[in-house]
Amino acid sequence: MSKFKRHFFICQTQRPPFAKPSCGQRGSAKLVEAFTAELNNHPELWNEVQVTASGCLGPCFDGPSIVVYPEATWYAGVKPDDVKEIVESHMIGGKPVERLLYKWPTT
Repeated sequence: MSKFKRHFFICQTQRPPFAKPSCGQRGSAKLVEAFTAELNNHPELWNEVQVTASGCLGPCFDGPSIVVYPEATWYAGVKPDDVKEIVESHMIGGKPVERLLYKWPTT
C-alpha cells in the first residue's frame, strides 16, 4: 500500500496539430507547475500527497484531465487558477471541488 493518502495524476499527452484534442495542447504542463508550486507552500502535504505527470487518461475532449487515487475522483477542464482551490479543498480538506468534477457521458 502506498504511503500517500492521495495521488494526483495529470495528463500530459501532446498530440500533433489537427489530431484529436489533447491535454498538453490545453496547458496541462502549467498544471503540473502550479501544483508543484502550491505544494511547496504546504510542506505538511509532502508525505501525504503525490502529483505525477501521466500519459493519456482518456477524456481528451474535456481536458486537461486529472484523476485522483485511491478514491478515483476525476477532474476535467482544470486551469492553473483552479489549483489553489483543489489543494485547499481536496488535498488538505479531503473534499473534491464539485464544479471541476468530470461528468462522464451516459450511454
